Amino acid sequence: MKAEILIVDDNSDIRNILNELIVDAGYKTRVAANYNQALNEIDKKIPDVAILDVKLDKGDHDGIQLLSHIKSKSKDVPVIMISGHANIEMAISSLKHGAFEFVEKPFDQARLLNFITRAVENLNLKIQNKEYENKLFSSFDLIGNSKNIATIRDQIEKISVTDSRIIINGPSGSGKELIARKIHKKSKRNNKPFIILNGALLDNNKYELELFGEEKIDGSISYGALEKANKGTLLIDQISDIPLDIQSKILRVLIDQKFKRVNGSSDIKVDVRLICSSSKDLKSEIEMGNFREDLFHRINVFEINIDPLSDRISDIPLLIKYFSKKITENYNIKDLEIDENDNYILNHKWKGNVRELRNLIERIAILQPDSKDKISNIIKESLKSDHFQEKVSENSLSIPLKEAREKFEKEYLTIQLKKFNGNISKTANFVGMERSALHRKLKGLGIKEFN
Repeated sequence: MKAEILIVDDNSDIRNILNELIVDAGYKTRVAANYNQALNEIDKKIPDVAILDVKLDKGDHDGIQLLSHIKSKSKDVPVIMISGHANIEMAISSLKHGAFEFVEKPFDQARLLNFITRAVENLNLKIQNKEYENKLFSSFDLIGNSKNIATIRDQIEKISVTDSRIIINGPSGSGKELIARKIHKKSKRNNKPFIILNGALLDNNKYELELFGEEKIDGSISYGALEKANKGTLLIDQISDIPLDIQSKILRVLIDQKFKRVNGSSDIKVDVRLICSSSKDLKSEIEMGNFREDLFHRINVFEINIDPLSDRISDIPLLIKYFSKKITENYNIKDLEIDENDNYILNHKWKGNVRELRNLIERIAILQPDSKDKISNIIKESLKSDHFQEKVSENSLSIPLKEAREKFEKEYLTIQLKKFNGNISKTANFVGMERSALHRKLKGLGIKEFN
């Protein structure tokens, strides 16, 4: 599909020269002769690339205003600024507002065409990266046979058909965003936007701008997450990290179903399903004064809790098989022969949870080892700091043999129970004990059985 270039210049000769040059290069074009025409073309359809004259009919810097307007709609669109009255200040201002390049008139046609080619390549690369990331993430399934994952699957099926607000609790890397995406995908809003606002990654002075958007002095509008998610779903990730004053404004939006943009005077009404996630215990955050209790009750209509990966060891072999297949397909390499029952993997603490496991498998795929031994060495090297045997040995040096043996047995049997999802018969068979003997051993060690 040909890229479409918007040409904005109040000089008809320059418009014609640019139009002919760009069409001959194989691109499609649209043209505008003044500020209002340009604004209309931009609002009608965002171009793939824009070429803007800095000075049009509205003032000395109305091209900069158009640049800001384009960037408020899509940050990825490359904009080339041109001017016959160029100076350093103007060039710096253009680049600070997000211009791809700044070109002085009269311009060298070959040089300008090179900038356009680079701009189109830059845009295509961003689109391809986004498509790859979205395809990769959207195609991921919620993998596991643990009781926790089975419960979450059931919850997703039941709550996706509603518009209820949801809190997803779980440690970092456990799959909270994946759960939110699954809910959106199965909901009646699935063909509308899914927008993510990460509360942990924003500067304190940008929360309002990112949430509510801004009406700028030049008349342009920067849209916030709430408007971008209109008719769709907004995921506020790590909502516990959002400051109290912004929490109160979110609460007001939930109560009134409307808000004002920063520097705006008109109410904006939106229809958004809100999903929030947190790696912190929000009830504890309320007790410490870090989170508003009234907001908690507004967003906590339904709660989903995902366990750490170390608490659902039975899911690890399935995840290894799944990610190995997905990642080798994406890298177009031969299948990875990873032992799903590798002790280094099963005994690892997985502080980074599913994300850490996925990263390990991706690292193996990138290195492309040609034998099982080399794969095993990569795993050991990657996970050696938390290796179970090393930790047990280190902790056992200062205690009597009987206590060390009990400590080892307790940790060993706890891990095996998790590995077999609490199934006593399978655990007993694997460890070489009679079922009744294992029951007695678990009771003697104070290990609680689970189903």
